[in-house]
Amino acid sequence: MMNIPERMVIEWSAEDNCYLVHLPNFPFQQFHPHGETYEEAAKHGQEVIESSIEWYQAEGKTLPIPKIVINVAA
Repeated sequence: MMNIPERMVIEWSAEDNCYLVHLPNFPFQQFHPHGETYEEAAKHGQEVIESSIEWYQAEGKTLPIPKIVINVAA
């Protein structure tokens, strides 16, 4: 497993009855990784991140610039 500082958002979907993974730095993704458990969804999300990075490298493309979220305390 690669140690990659990419963000993933994991949310429960009652409609799909599973956890869905959104990868903000890879907006082109057509299919969202998912899992029956949070841990399974995180594992699948990591696999998609790794394969996406491998694809970018194989194609000689620059990785998307990570989106930065700044939380400002109220």
